[in-house]
Amino acid sequence: MDIQYAGETLLPGQFGQFFIVLAFGASLLSAIAYYFASGNKEGARSWQLIGRISFLTNWAAIIGIGVILFYLILNHYYEYYYVYSHSSKALPVYYIISSFWEGQEGSFWLWAFWQALLGGLLIWKAKSWENPVMAVVAFSQAFLTSMLLGVEIFGSRVGSSPFILLREALELKKFAPAVFADPENLKNYLKFITDGRGLNPLLQNYWMVIHPPTLFLGFASMIVPFAYGIAALWQKRYKDWIKPALPWTLFAVMILGTGIIMGSFWAYEALNFNGFWAWDPVENASMIPWLTLIAAVHVMIAYKNSGHAYFTAIALVFISFVLVLYASFLTRSGVLGETSVHSFTDLGMFGHLVLYNVVFLAIPVVLLVLRWKELPITSKDEETYSREFWLFIGSLVLTVACIQVIFSTSVPVFNKAFGTNFTPPIDKIKYYNQWQAPFAVIVTLVSGFAQYLKYRRTDARLFYSKLVSALIFSVVITAAVVYITKVYTNTMYIVLTFSCVFAILANAQILTQALGGKKKLAGSAVAHIGFAMLLVGALIAAATSESISINASNFIPVKDFEKTAKPGENIMLVLNEPKKMGKYTVTYTGDTTIAPNTFYELSFREIDEKTGAVKESFTLHPQVQVNESMGLIASPDTKHFLTKDIYTHITSAAIKEEHQDHEGHSDDENYKQPRIVQVAPGDTIHTGSGVLTVKELNKQPTAKNLTIAKGDLALGLPVEVAVAGKSYRAEPIFLMKGNNVFDFARKIDELGLKVRFSKVLPDQKKVELMIYEKPQQAKDWIVFTAKVFPYINLYWSGTVVMIVGFVMSILRRRKEAIKAA
Repeated sequence: MDIQYAGETLLPGQFGQFFIVLAFGASLLSAIAYYFASGNKEGARSWQLIGRISFLTNWAAIIGIGVILFYLILNHYYEYYYVYSHSSKALPVYYIISSFWEGQEGSFWLWAFWQALLGGLLIWKAKSWENPVMAVVAFSQAFLTSMLLGVEIFGSRVGSSPFILLREALELKKFAPAVFADPENLKNYLKFITDGRGLNPLLQNYWMVIHPPTLFLGFASMIVPFAYGIAALWQKRYKDWIKPALPWTLFAVMILGTGIIMGSFWAYEALNFNGFWAWDPVENASMIPWLTLIAAVHVMIAYKNSGHAYFTAIALVFISFVLVLYASFLTRSGVLGETSVHSFTDLGMFGHLVLYNVVFLAIPVVLLVLRWKELPITSKDEETYSREFWLFIGSLVLTVACIQVIFSTSVPVFNKAFGTNFTPPIDKIKYYNQWQAPFAVIVTLVSGFAQYLKYRRTDARLFYSKLVSALIFSVVITAAVVYITKVYTNTMYIVLTFSCVFAILANAQILTQALGGKKKLAGSAVAHIGFAMLLVGALIAAATSESISINASNFIPVKDFEKTAKPGENIMLVLNEPKKMGKYTVTYTGDTTIAPNTFYELSFREIDEKTGAVKESFTLHPQVQVNESMGLIASPDTKHFLTKDIYTHITSAAIKEEHQDHEGHSDDENYKQPRIVQVAPGDTIHTGSGVLTVKELNKQPTAKNLTIAKGDLALGLPVEVAVAGKSYRAEPIFLMKGNNVFDFARKIDELGLKVRFSKVLPDQKKVELMIYEKPQQAKDWIVFTAKVFPYINLYWSGTVVMIVGFVMSILRRRKEAIKAA
């Protein structure tokens, strides 16, 4: 006989699961219908109609899944495992939104939502390409929605549903073994659950509200150029696909790049990475398809204008989408284990993700093999002094750079697949920087001088004459940058700075020509300038960043501190005791706890040694959260200047137990034994917090839930405690109801003080006051680190400029595609 579980709300979850099955079935039917529409001219119209209706049904079902899941999270239905695992009642609404896609199921839903939206746009805009392109998009959609099924087929689980019940989750046995031990308790297990686990503290940042949707829109948009490439091979329209696919490819590059930079800003603002890029495996996995698609864009443009490098263009488009799927496998299969701070754990979808990768790798490979003899591949070599030749070289270098990163990132995959025991690089930042710097030099140089070349052939003397001025100015500016930043000995830094400056100047020169009439060149020039600014900003900030929290003693008196942090780059501050740090005097002036976070107030002051005047002052508020499973979670705070950032984060802090009542104890046990004193109005008493003054009795006290009937006697005893110029007030109450006596104590939590008005002594004209004080704790302290990132605004502003360039290019290519349609 089935056990009945009390309090469970099952209907929303059942509707949600129905929508998941509907979304999967509709997308699969759409893929089949569009497949037959693409190959059956006689019944193409009917099959196309079925494909459209099915895909739009899929879209509606996906919206239904999202609405129900958000409803469950917002209303705290903890009987659902996803809701319990990723949300809590303490989260504000905007973090409730973040918790929606914190888990794998939510992120797959987000991906499927964007892909459905893009599919709807393709139905509307793709025209003659609709049938083959949508067959590919719908097939991908079927795979994505299958990730949400959470059903068993032939003994194997397919996907993971966000609507699985908490009692059905295996982890629940670890969560509440006592509940499972007693069937009677199991029937009412929900009464044991007062709140959910909440959102990962690292994700409680506003960037996590907007970064994942942007990133997953980028991932979803990668299917479109892939689908156009497949359709071109399938329908033997080898040359026609470039124009309609190019705007979509640029869009995917723009959105995915924006999402990646948003993640970089999140890491900079919310994580203790000590910077904006840490070469984390998940960062690498999202960046690689972006770079290969950038390479694809350039080769597609080269082919469009010269007829060369067709295979390279279509192969890079295919590789880019497959790498997106591979990135999903890396981050969601659990294979990265402990090597990444923000990868997902394995939900049993390892084989499922592998199948997704293999199928979408096999489709283009098979089509390329079948169509190989028909592909428009030219045998004539490109001219060395031609733009297409150097676009090809630049794309090749970019691809090789990506291979190095993806190979190193995939070490855990190799170890699992082949039983090897390779160790990932210990100092990831140093390792990747050394490898990637030479590639960056070549790519930025090519992005500069290729702008002076024409397609097919360029006069060599004219090319060099245009190049000279940009080279000379680049040398001068590079020398000035090296002098200002004082990095004289790092040769690679100097060379990379030169290449970035050259790329900016060369493209700026082209931009001036574009403003003079050649508007077609404007978008690429602006995008290249932004990319070079981004690189040089990252380079300068990373190469010249320095710790200003220098601790000459190289010792921090905190147990095992040296095992988790660098003592020489950390300073300990005691509350209200200023300490010199470089040109600043820093003071820990206080803190505020807004559960579950504690915000620390650090006052920075630069004082003129001659006059004593304050030259500069500002306050930063780094925060920490004590997490049961993750320990002390720090989120930095940064002071932004025009030419630099000062970045701080807490590495250790005193945990203030005096702000929390000890569980399992009565309230009085949290205080020392009370002092019992007899006082009259006007008397003063010295406490550990300050001077307490007794005020005149209040014969008409009021308090919440205090009911005074006729014949009752109620008296209030106002007291005031003066501390460092501030006053704190409280009013304990004494009440007589018939023959019963009651008193209502009052706390002053800021002072760790509680007072009770326990007796009236009419003969002495005094009253009895009981004063409770919490035990004195050691002084509050924190340990923090501070770094300066010079000229980092170049990095962020370069991102904006690059995106503007992409928008300009998309608009141009869109107009070309419309004319060609």
